[in-house]
Amino acid sequence: MENTSEDTVELHGDEEIVEVIDLNDAEQTPDDLAEELEDVEFEDAVAGADDEGWETEDEMEADVDDSELTFSSHTGSVFCVSLDPQTNSLAVTGGEDDKAYVWTVSDGEVLFECTGHKDSVTCATFSHDSKLVASGDMSGLLKVWTVDTKEEIWSFEVGDLEWLEWHPCAPVLLAGTADGNVWMWKVPGGDCKTFQGPSCQATSGKILPDGKRVVVGYEDGSVRLWDLKQGNTIHVIKGSDGHQGALTCLDINKDGSLVLTGSVDGQAKLINTNTGKVVCSFSVDSVKAKGSSAEDEESNSVESVGFCKALPLVAVAYLDGTLAVYDISTQALRHRCQHEAGIVHLQWEEASSLVATCSLDGVVRLWDARSGAVVSEYRGHAAEILDFTLNRWATTLQPHRSEPAQNHQV
Repeated sequence: MENTSEDTVELHGDEEIVEVIDLNDAEQTPDDLAEELEDVEFEDAVAGADDEGWETEDEMEADVDDSELTFSSHTGSVFCVSLDPQTNSLAVTGGEDDKAYVWTVSDGEVLFECTGHKDSVTCATFSHDSKLVASGDMSGLLKVWTVDTKEEIWSFEVGDLEWLEWHPCAPVLLAGTADGNVWMWKVPGGDCKTFQGPSCQATSGKILPDGKRVVVGYEDGSVRLWDLKQGNTIHVIKGSDGHQGALTCLDINKDGSLVLTGSVDGQAKLINTNTGKVVCSFSVDSVKAKGSSAEDEESNSVESVGFCKALPLVAVAYLDGTLAVYDISTQALRHRCQHEAGIVHLQWEEASSLVATCSLDGVVRLWDARSGAVVSEYRGHAAEILDFTLNRWATTLQPHRSEPAQNHQV
C-alpha cells in the first residue's frame, strides 16, 4: 500500500469533501488582531442610529390603541369628563386650554363649545335631566348652558374652585371652594346660599340620594354633613375619629346610609350618615409604585373610593397602585389588585361586580372584585389618564389624558 501524503484526505464510503480550508501554521494572537484593527476607520456614532427601524418597548405600547373613537379638539391636557345621565349619548370635557366642549359620543362631533373661561376648566357636568351643563375653571368662574339651545344662561364667580355637583333631582348647583365655603344656587334664577366650613379647602363633596343633605370633606381632615334646607351641620367628624390629613375623595352608597371617605393619611373611613359615627377604617401596607417618590410611598394617599351597587363591597384606590376590595359586612380585605403605577380614579359598573380603574401608566383596567383578577385592559394613551367615566351599559370607556405632544385626546 502506497504511502499517502499528509495533504491527502482519505474518503470513506459516501463521504464528500465540501470545502477544504488551509490554515496558517501560526494562530493570530490578540495583539495581532489589535494591530489589524488600528487600520480600520471608525465613523462617529449617530445617536439612535442602531435603533432605526426598531421600536422601544414604550413606543410599542404607545402604538396600541383599543379605542373606538378619539376626540382631539382640546389643545392641552384634559382634566375632566362627564356623560349626560339620560341618554349617555353626549359627553362634556374640560381642559388646560381654558375650554369645555359638549360633543356626541357616537362620532366625536362638537355640539358646542363652552366659551369665556379664564383658566383651566377642571369641572364639567350635566344636570340630572341632561338639559343643562355646568363648567367651572380653576379661578372660580362658573357657567351654565342649555344643551338644546347651546346658550349660556347663568354665570357666577367664586374663589378657587375645588368641585362642582348638580342636585340629583332639581336645577340646583353646588360648588366647593378653596376658602372652605360650599355654595348652592338655583339655576338660572341665581338664588344663593352658602355653607361656611373651617378656614381651609372644601376638597370634595357629594349630595346624598335624598337630596336634602350634602357631605363635604375638608383639608383639615374633617367631614361635615350639612342640611341643605336649614343650612346647618348635622354631624361633624374630626379629631381622633376623623382623618389626620386632607380629604381627597368620597362616595355614598345607594340608599345614603353610608359614606366612604379617603385621605392623604392613607386611611379610608366608613361613616354612618344617620349617627355620624365611624363604622370602621381601611388601610393597606404601602408598595412602591412605578414613578412614585419616597414621599409618595410614605404617605400612600387614598386617591379614589367607591361602593359596589351589586354586592356589599367597597373599593379603595391608593397612590402606590394598590386597588383594595373590602367586604362591608366583615370589614375584611377581600382582594389586593396591584397596578404598576399610581391609581387616579375608580368606578364600579352599575349592576355587576366589575370595577374599572385608570392610572398614571396610561392604562384603563377592568377588575372582577369576586376573584381579584384583571378582566381586560384598554390602552391607547401616551401619558397619564386624569379621569374617566363609564356609560350605564359599561360598554364604552371614556378616559382622557394629559399628553406632552401636540395631540390631546379623549
